[in-house]
Amino acid sequence: MRGPSTADFEAEALAVLARLPEVFRRELEGVVLRVEEFATDEQLDSLGIEDPWDLTGLYEGVALTERSQWDGDGLPPVITLFRQPLLAEMEDTGVGFRALVAHVVIHEAGHHFGLSDEDMHALEDSVGE
Repeated sequence: MRGPSTADFEAEALAVLARLPEVFRRELEGVVLRVEEFATDEQLDSLGIEDPWDLTGLYEGVALTERSQWDGDGLPPVITLFRQPLLAEMEDTGVGFRALVAHVVIHEAGHHFGLSDEDMHALEDSVGE
């Protein structure tokens, strides 16, 4: 499936993060952003998802609300976007590239902050396109 490239997804995801309020941007500085074609079998298994087309994004790490002072500086948290499922969702739903990337990036970043779905929607509304 053709469409925006991995580099296009990465650039748009970084643009979304840059539009977040400064307090959120600061806390996301150590989070790694990746774009992969599909989730790995291990990632899918960890979520109980069988079909790789069903996962468009993933946050892997410990939410800020769940960290303790004893948590070491291990691996950084990672937000991964899965390009092929996102392309398929754009085609299936008609949602535009920028809007879909913003939605998924903010949702996954919301996991980093321990936000509720309602809070994630409010943050998404504040960022716009």
